[in-house]
Amino acid sequence: MSDLRTVTRDLLRSGAPIQEMNVVRKHLSAIQGGRLAAATSARVVALIISDVTGDDPSSIASGPTAPDPSTYQDALSILSQYRIVPPISVARHLSKGARGEVTETLKPGDAIFQRVHNQVVATAYASLSKASAFFQQHGITPLILGDSVTGEAREVAKVFAAFARQIKDHHHPLKPPVALISGGECTVTLNSTSSGRGGRCSEFLLSLAIGLNGLDNVHAIACDTDGIDGSEDNAGAILTADSMLRARALGIDAKSSLAQNNAFGFFAGLNDLVVTGPTRTNVNDYRAIIIL
Repeated sequence: MSDLRTVTRDLLRSGAPIQEMNVVRKHLSAIQGGRLAAATSARVVALIISDVTGDDPSSIASGPTAPDPSTYQDALSILSQYRIVPPISVARHLSKGARGEVTETLKPGDAIFQRVHNQVVATAYASLSKASAFFQQHGITPLILGDSVTGEAREVAKVFAAFARQIKDHHHPLKPPVALISGGECTVTLNSTSSGRGGRCSEFLLSLAIGLNGLDNVHAIACDTDGIDGSEDNAGAILTADSMLRARALGIDAKSSLAQNNAFGFFAGLNDLVVTGPTRTNVNDYRAIIIL
C-alpha cells in the first residue's frame, strides 16, 4: 500500500492529467480497468457520477466496469514521460505486464461487456447548467466557457483574466453584468523548491487575482465540488475586487505566494477560504467569475 501511495503522490506532483494517472492506476489494481465487472457472472448496471473531463466511463474511478484500451506498456511510458521512478514492486509488476506475464485489463469488445451497462447520471456540465440558470434568475447573463477546461491552473487563469478584462473594459462579447462559468480539472506542477500548500482551484484563483490586479466590480470563486482542493481541508476560495489591496495591507505578496504554490496560505491570510467539508460527491471543479 505504501508503494501505491508513493506512485500516486508522484503522479499528483507531476502535473499529469487524471486520464494518464488512471492508466497507471488501472494496471496496479485488481478491480479497475473492467476487472470489477469480470468478477461476477451477473448482469452489471453502473450508475456513474463523472469526476473527469469528457465523462468517459473508462476514466471515471479508473473504470471498474468499463473496457480499458490502455496497456501496461502505456503505464510505463507515462511514468517515463513524467520522469517518475516508481517503487521496485510497482516497476516489477508493470514490466511483467508489458511482457505478457500478467493478465491485461479488459479491452473493448470483450464478451463480458455484453452484460454490462454503464450510465453516467451526473456530470460537470449539468452543474454548470444549474449555475447558469441561477445567475439568469438574478439578472446576471451567464456564459458557460466549457466543462472540460484543463491545463496548468495558473496559465488558464491568465486567459480567463484577459477575457474578464475584455468584458469589463469593452463590453464585448457581452455587456456586464456577466458570469463566466467553467468546469473541468486543471493541474498544478510543483517545482523542487515549492514550500506552500494548496490545490488547483486556489492556485487558479491566486493567478486570476494577479491577472485582474484589483479590477473594480469583478469577483470570483473556484472550488472542487468534492469539498477538498488539493492537500488541505478547503474546497477552494473566493476572490473579491479588494483582495489584492487587503493582501498588500497585510504584507502578503501574491506573486511570491504563487511562486511557492502557496495559494492556501494567501487566501487563509485573507480569511477567504471556502470550507464545506467533504461533499461525498464529485463532478469536477466549479469556477465562476462575476463581472458587475
